[in-house]
Amino acid sequence: MPYSYRNGEPMRKGDRVLFLGERGEIEFVADPLVSDPETEWYVSEYGGGVMLIEPKKYGRVFLAETYDVDDLQLVSRKEQSP
Repeated sequence: MPYSYRNGEPMRKGDRVLFLGERGEIEFVADPLVSDPETEWYVSEYGGGVMLIEPKKYGRVFLAETYDVDDLQLVSRKEQSP
């Protein structure tokens, strides 16, 4: 099952989000069901999760699969290239 926001939308790289009230962006999603060399360390160490960038207060934050989804809200999607 892909990682998703509280509203059920799947999390994607490049999503603009609110994290604890601050604007940020999803850097990557480390999904154990998807083979990706760039995220396999996070999957093996934490079981998967989401890396986000929030430059104002937190910097880079990795939210392991057990994070509280209420802390993260989708604001908008990054435009997909054709």
